[in-house]
Amino acid sequence: MPAIVVEQLERAFDEVHAVRGVDLTVDEGEIYGFLGPNGAGKTTTVRMLTTLLLPTGGRAAVAGHDVVKEARAVRASIGVALQEAALDPLMTGRELIRLQATLQGLPSAEGKRRADALLERVELTEAADRRVGTYSGGMRRRLDLAAALVHEPRVLFLDEPTTGLDPVSRKTIWEEVRLLNDEGTTVFLTTQYLEEADQLADNVAIIDRGTIVAEGTPEALKAQIGNPHIQLQLAEGSLAEAEEICARIGKLLPPRDARTILVEVENGAGDIPKVVRALDDAGIEVESLELVKPTLDDVFVAKTGHHLEKKRDDEPESELEAVEA
Repeated sequence: MPAIVVEQLERAFDEVHAVRGVDLTVDEGEIYGFLGPNGAGKTTTVRMLTTLLLPTGGRAAVAGHDVVKEARAVRASIGVALQEAALDPLMTGRELIRLQATLQGLPSAEGKRRADALLERVELTEAADRRVGTYSGGMRRRLDLAAALVHEPRVLFLDEPTTGLDPVSRKTIWEEVRLLNDEGTTVFLTTQYLEEADQLADNVAIIDRGTIVAEGTPEALKAQIGNPHIQLQLAEGSLAEAEEICARIGKLLPPRDARTILVEVENGAGDIPKVVRALDDAGIEVESLELVKPTLDDVFVAKTGHHLEKKRDDEPESELEAVEA
């Protein structure tokens, strides 16, 4: 049975349609990346899947339970770490995790054991008895993740877990997500970061303006855009002759400047020696050479007509806030 099944899911706020007929399936044990810009429908979709917001159309089931008819069973099966963690700054990390265990119905002794184990897991043992208000952004995210795991959920929802974090904190979160997934947890990850989706996700859905515009593995989506291309910067020699030589090996792409050649190749890195040897035999000197592979940004541009941009400080955190603004 799939971990998540969504059929024609919709959510409208008055006349604004934040989510428009979304269909997706997430298999047990996979990391599913939900990729899109701020306001695209990501957070609204997560709120419906986690029973925080009622759909206005369609249906969804999480861990085999309908999100509307069996909301309590859904909540018992999932862990949720939203973009803005609601952590009491006056509580210590240990107190917060133990409170979460109590709210999940765990016996006191088991709750203490789980709290200690999770604090160690997310590397917060030394800070466990400090007030949360003294934690850095990365520490807060790790604490929120620990709180979401206290009842060992089957499905974990992470809503932009690394937004605003420094590279070291982001890497720590990535490592923990991979470890959780290796242990069998299904992860539904929303993100604006192309690299994050590429690095972590088994499958990716790209959502734009409330509609899914592409879905598949990162590699399959990038393959739809085309083959890798070799970017050559010439030091000496005839540009026209170099283009003629490269055209025998692959497909020439529009150049970016007068000394650069772009040639699409079917065999990727395997075609680099052919290009270098052919140019060397012709006495053409190459200043630099780079193999450029299609990216998820290329996919996003191809599917939507614009680049994925990071959220600005003055933009709303969610689609609902955008409607209310």
